[in-house]
Amino acid sequence: MAEKKVLLITGAGRGMGVDIAKAALAAGYAVVATGRDPQKVSQAIGAAADLLAVRLDVTDPASAQAAVQQAVERFGRIDVLVNNAGNFYAGFFEELTEKDFRAQVETNLFGPLNVTRAVLPVLRTQRSGLVVTISSTAGIIGAEFTSAYAAAKFGLEGWMESLAAEVAPFGIRTMLVEPGFFRTALLTPESTTYAEPTIEDYLERTRQTVTMWSGLNGLQGGDPAKLAAALITLVGSDEPPLRWAAGADAVGVLELKAKTLLAQADAHRELSSSLAHDA
Repeated sequence: MAEKKVLLITGAGRGMGVDIAKAALAAGYAVVATGRDPQKVSQAIGAAADLLAVRLDVTDPASAQAAVQQAVERFGRIDVLVNNAGNFYAGFFEELTEKDFRAQVETNLFGPLNVTRAVLPVLRTQRSGLVVTISSTAGIIGAEFTSAYAAAKFGLEGWMESLAAEVAPFGIRTMLVEPGFFRTALLTPESTTYAEPTIEDYLERTRQTVTMWSGLNGLQGGDPAKLAAALITLVGSDEPPLRWAAGADAVGVLELKAKTLLAQADAHRELSSSLAHDA
């Protein structure tokens, strides 16, 4: 067992987390698969000698510490952390309650922070490791109806880019993953909470958006099993990328963002460059 690399993944009870856990096991990793209900995690992934299912609520720092401790007690180390757990609070900003907005950020931003904070001491002691965080194209380009989700994902992007420089001296790498539309559980009722319509001005657009997204559930073009296999390939490479666009649509989003930023930088270049103190 000491020769096996150990991968700890959050949100492994359903959706993409299950595919990533299965791909890691198939590639020869020992896997610590976590979720709020370890029994459901075990049932979703299936029996395996190198699988440890552990309870983990990413919003609870103590739960994260306990899960990491169980992982180290069982396997002796952690080589890869995959921050995958997440949910989706959708709606127009004015109609999203403060409670729901905070809940979105608590799970999708502070959740990965809690788990990574618990894992980093292990990786620093080893002087090696990889922290992978599943972001989204919503962390690259904001869009209507996704203000809370995008706020959390944009936060992940800035945190991970900064963390990369902080932990590099200890032999620890980081990788951001921005999936496009994949056939995961994200748009299911278990993962998505829609804001209650309360403002007349938004009613029709809300109806159209909810209808569109509900119809898209189960029909997304991306195959999560292929994403999982590709991700594990990158995880095992000598130099995992700092950022990986997962899906042709995600590549397009990153290209569009890059072009948009260049255009915005150039739009008022003379004015932007005239703000220094006079000599």
